[in-house]
Amino acid sequence: METSELESKVQKLETGLAVQEAAMAGAQATQAATQAGMTSTFTATQTGTWAVMATGSIALLTGIFLGMAIAKD
Repeated sequence: METSELESKVQKLETGLAVQEAAMAGAQATQAATQAGMTSTFTATQTGTWAVMATGSIALLTGIFLGMAIAKD
């Protein structure tokens, strides 16, 4: 095998490895972004749940006190 032929094969292998590394880096970035998105979605859902529960509790207490006030009259 000639030197130029070997160099050509080495270049092809290096190119293939570089493409593989880029693909793996892209996959890792995608996974990290997905995980961050899932975390922020979960946080927003939890915050929303607590807000709904707080609003419902306030409405319930208001209704109880209004009912008691009306019943006294």
